[in-house]
Amino acid sequence: MSASSLPTVAALSPQALSERLATEGVCLDYGACRVRLRAKGGDAAASLRTVYGAFPCLPAAGFADLHVVLAPGRGLRRWVRPQARFSIDGIEPFEPFPRPNLLPLYEWGVNWCFGQRFNQYVLLHAGVLAEGGRAVVMPAVPGSGKSTLTAALVLSGFRLLSDEFGVLRPETGDLLPMLKPVALKNRSIDVIREFSAGARLGPTFVGTRKGDVAHLAPDEASVAAVGRPARPALILFPAYRAGAALSLTPQPPEQAFARLAFNSFNYAVLGPVAFNAVADLAGRCPAYQLTYSRLDEAIGCIRDLLAAGDDAGD
Repeated sequence: MSASSLPTVAALSPQALSERLATEGVCLDYGACRVRLRAKGGDAAASLRTVYGAFPCLPAAGFADLHVVLAPGRGLRRWVRPQARFSIDGIEPFEPFPRPNLLPLYEWGVNWCFGQRFNQYVLLHAGVLAEGGRAVVMPAVPGSGKSTLTAALVLSGFRLLSDEFGVLRPETGDLLPMLKPVALKNRSIDVIREFSAGARLGPTFVGTRKGDVAHLAPDEASVAAVGRPARPALILFPAYRAGAALSLTPQPPEQAFARLAFNSFNYAVLGPVAFNAVADLAGRCPAYQLTYSRLDEAIGCIRDLLAAGDDAGD
């Protein structure tokens, strides 16, 4: 059965989705990873429908890389200041979260598991988007404005591959999707609401361990292309600066290489495999430091860079 013929998460009624989560579970295809999720409680179903609505519900009996359970707290924590617990293959790697923060717990938990287990890929801390099969890779440290720019690019028609992971396949040099909701923090939430009236944002979770957090749902076109890799065409190191004029500074390949390696989750683990893959990426793609304060200017600049790359290829 093809994914296009399966019901989406949003197509299931809240009751049907809750029942499915509580029994056989829901299997989600992120591209580089499949997760089977089981959870009890209507809050899990409501969160899933909000930000995973476009995802098809794959048969729970099929293959999944990760088997995740979201469970209520033990003892009095079921009722007094309720908690939620995250387990992967029967192991609980984290302390419980407050029950209202169930979705952030799931999102961060899956990210942690993927980063720990998927060393067949070079995992870059990067937003990855594509236009016409050509990928823009945006490695960045936290607080750089990467997720805000990623969300704005998605809302401007770019295909989302990932907000968190640049999944570089070392044997081919292409990038696989790890398609999850874009996590926006603090001021970025209002920035994206103001940027586009069409932004499908989930609820804002106030006072989490990373501040206030809300999630932008992946669009239908990105979900439909979850099985399609993209070829790297451009490397950008974004940096938001309030009130700053747009600036673009070329990065020589050796500097791009160093910054890509620094922003890799598993560079040291993979050794020569990562070195060769990152060196190939840095040598193949033009790289720039992009400093911006206005999203529309940054997006226009990125489109111009991609167009210039097309012209150079011709």
